[in-house]
Amino acid sequence: MAKNILHIALISLHSCPLGQPGGRDTGGMNVYICELARALGDIGHHVDVYTRAHDPRDDVWEFLAPNVRLIHIQAGPVEDMGKLAQYEHLESFVCGLETFRNSEGIKYDLIHSHYWLSARAGLVLSKLWEVPHLVMFHTLGKVKNRLMQAQVDPQLRLDAEQNIVHETDLIIAATRNEKNDLISLYKAEADKIKVIPCGVNTELFFITSRAEVEAELCLSSAPKALFVGRLEKLKGLDNLLKAVSLLEGDMELLVVGGDDYSKGERKRLKKMSEKLGISDKVKFYGAVKQSVLVKYYNAASVCIVPSYYESFGMVILESMACGTPVISGRVGVAPDIIQSGVNGCLVPDNQPEQLAGCLREWLFMKESDPGAIRGATVEYSWQSVSAQIESVYYSLLNVKAAGVN
Repeated sequence: MAKNILHIALISLHSCPLGQPGGRDTGGMNVYICELARALGDIGHHVDVYTRAHDPRDDVWEFLAPNVRLIHIQAGPVEDMGKLAQYEHLESFVCGLETFRNSEGIKYDLIHSHYWLSARAGLVLSKLWEVPHLVMFHTLGKVKNRLMQAQVDPQLRLDAEQNIVHETDLIIAATRNEKNDLISLYKAEADKIKVIPCGVNTELFFITSRAEVEAELCLSSAPKALFVGRLEKLKGLDNLLKAVSLLEGDMELLVVGGDDYSKGERKRLKKMSEKLGISDKVKFYGAVKQSVLVKYYNAASVCIVPSYYESFGMVILESMACGTPVISGRVGVAPDIIQSGVNGCLVPDNQPEQLAGCLREWLFMKESDPGAIRGATVEYSWQSVSAQIESVYYSLLNVKAAGVN
């Protein structure tokens, strides 16, 4: 098949790509979808991003970028709802999407679904349209349940993921670890999985003056550790707070993330800080826009990722693009990009004593080289990532064409 302009249906049912990262259903996946769609649009492809209508103020569709539209499909009440609640409206979402497609007279070359809910819809539509279907899971239920030693995600999700693994045409995994998990836990075929990392917007995340952003954000000049992400137990904040309690000296922990749905968890973490005697050192800021987030990265001496599980860990790339070193367990992309003592600290797991040791080093003892730290993110530009995704698209279409012929 000759290289040509593609029409791509990108499905993100449960999480609006414009949602602010750090909330209940918003995070790295939102950033990934927006950045990938824009990068594909820049190449010249036509991308329609489909999501469920959750706000009555949203237009039916809007441009995200040249060649990229965000389309809201009504499926169930037009309001925020939990992921499992949205499962009940999958059929309505598929019907609404197909009605919109017919009204526009669009023919898509392929479907790229994100997360298991979207992939359920994608499987139905790919058979209806007779086009290839790719999936990126972003997180895997069996991995989360294994790590938390509890049924964090219900059997409904696990069964759905198992079916998707075997029915879809191709799976994109963000790391080699994710590919291994798909093979060992879901019995996925190795040749159906392509490992392509997530990317980072190096124009948005850049190095700037620490003193200037401290003044803008009204922060003290004390050495600062930064946590960015949702407030949930899987992110390992309990261990991070315990690690901070082991440190002596003037420092602060800035916690950026969380929304109205995580008020209970935020309250619990605040109480824990009080019991540990570090409430004066821990500052909670809630979710912020990415244009503000870059300032927090630059204000910090080190960013810390204490998670039990990250499918990739885009925070790691964002921090390093701002020249800020990262402390992390061996999750997501961390083992591939962190060089201990050079651009951060890679610990065997997220235990408080290990985290405290690395925090002590990067807050009080080491001088970082922001330019060298940023340099490690060069190969993760969205231009590079989108080119790899585009190559997979064409390969899959070539296989499809050969099969038809």
